[in-house]
Amino acid sequence: MCGICGEVRFDGRSVHPSTIAAMTEVMTPRGPDAGGQFQQGRIGLGHRRLMIIDLSQAAQQPMVDAELGLAIVFNGCIYNYKELRQSLSALGYRFFSHGDTEVLLKAYHAWGSRFVERLQGMFALAIWERDSGRVVLARDRLGIKPLYLAEVPGGLRFASTLPALVAGGEVDTAIDPVALHHYMSFHAVVPAPHTILNGVRKLPPATLLVLEPDGSRRQETYWTLSFGVRPEEAGWSGRDWQDAVLAALRLSVERRLVADVPVGVLLSGGLDSSLVVGLLAEAGQQGLKTFSIGFETVGNERGDEFQYSDLIARHYGTDHNKIFVDSRRALPALGECVKAMSEPMVSHDAIGFYLLSQEVSRQIRVVQSGQGADEIFGGYHWYPPMLESRDPVADYARVFCDRDHAEMAEVLDPAVLGGDHSREFVAAAFAMPGAERPIDQALRLDTTVMLVDDPVKRVDNMTMAWGLEARVPFLDHELVELAARVPAEHKIRDGGKYVLKQAGRQVVPAEVIDRPKGYFPVPALKYLQGPYLDLVTDILNQPAARQRGLFRRDYVDRLLKAPEAHITPLRGSKLWQIALLEYWLQSHAL
Repeated sequence: MCGICGEVRFDGRSVHPSTIAAMTEVMTPRGPDAGGQFQQGRIGLGHRRLMIIDLSQAAQQPMVDAELGLAIVFNGCIYNYKELRQSLSALGYRFFSHGDTEVLLKAYHAWGSRFVERLQGMFALAIWERDSGRVVLARDRLGIKPLYLAEVPGGLRFASTLPALVAGGEVDTAIDPVALHHYMSFHAVVPAPHTILNGVRKLPPATLLVLEPDGSRRQETYWTLSFGVRPEEAGWSGRDWQDAVLAALRLSVERRLVADVPVGVLLSGGLDSSLVVGLLAEAGQQGLKTFSIGFETVGNERGDEFQYSDLIARHYGTDHNKIFVDSRRALPALGECVKAMSEPMVSHDAIGFYLLSQEVSRQIRVVQSGQGADEIFGGYHWYPPMLESRDPVADYARVFCDRDHAEMAEVLDPAVLGGDHSREFVAAAFAMPGAERPIDQALRLDTTVMLVDDPVKRVDNMTMAWGLEARVPFLDHELVELAARVPAEHKIRDGGKYVLKQAGRQVVPAEVIDRPKGYFPVPALKYLQGPYLDLVTDILNQPAARQRGLFRRDYVDRLLKAPEAHITPLRGSKLWQIALLEYWLQSHAL
């Protein structure tokens, strides 16, 4: 796990090493163990390293293979790299290191750019061909690893984080009105290629971008997610699906043990992370470290789920670590948490993951986490109504979106309002082939877009802020493909995730499976009061906020007057949402 960056020139000029150095420096928390640069004429590459696989100097990046005429920077982990190495060795390739980075170089040389289809894992990478000058950028199928792009005069830059690109200079930092609409309406999810800044884009998941020396480029999608039962699965019973899901999840968890350092688990106490712990224990893991975090209760909203994480920890005899955070500790940490965000992320639990990662990184470098199960197995409350929906776009928007377009006109200055971009995006996504039923259209959108640019991005940013690698077994692409083939009725039954719950009964205690659905609560950011309300008021009254003028002042004052009265359909604070955007912009001096 690392941070990568680079610049490719198309105008004949050389890359300036100081530009690469500036971008690389910003990403030091992602890779605290080592850093490196490679520059040759029109190409410059930078890297920050977190040592997880092959801890030797032979695996340093940027990695150059002079014999093959290739160089690479890579962020992520390839879980099947040993199998790929064996195949490449059989083809005659010789290796000078023992990690996954060199395997990628050889795989590209052997199989071309579509080598990515052979990869099991999470990755963002850039490969440079010395002789042709071609550069290939790629991102994993589910977008677990980020890759941001910025067009600059005469060239293109890329980096693992948006702030790194800004540090390189020459980036248009004006607000993108389409992204702003998504942020305020589409539950703060800004789908690729947009970001909140006009001058920064992000490579979509499952995408290859090939850059030629003259600036011409070719972009292609190498993987898509299709829904529907295969012919050989047509007669499967519920138990058949459950067994298949459990087998695929077991394989996914075992794959994510590949490391030259110990692997722990972020244990919330819910079904998903508990299943990961149970399957690791089943695989014979001894002395497994698990970690949970909780916050103080506000009113009737409980801030921790320790009773369930404790139950799992006792059941499997893990080395369990409970971290309790009261509001007095969370408030001072908010500023650094916001700075760690590549894009503004409104979800309350960002601060939870940030503080949890800080504590976990003191003991361990790699963890598995349970993100993704709700999206791929139908765990959210908005899925059942989609089963028989006659107006799926409207039905989805009503329960998922934070504001309709009429309220958006109350929020945003007319100069930045524009059209109903979020509704149009949902309609276009639902109309794509490969998911015929409304519920499958919703599940596909959430898996390939919402999941990427909300929970997964949040986990990446908050863990990497402390040099901690997070692996997400529910996003193994083979498991995701299987989940898409499971008939929706087997997923949404009995409150959602039915097929996963039934499979889980073979592994974890029933008390965890039959408990009420929980989430990662941070009540102080939902019901803003006291010092939290003071912070938000100060942010929105800053000269920078008033001069920017994104939000209508009468709307801001209405939220400040009664923040608890303005909650989104998905139980978030509308006041925190607008304040967080301003907080992020001010934190990065934008």
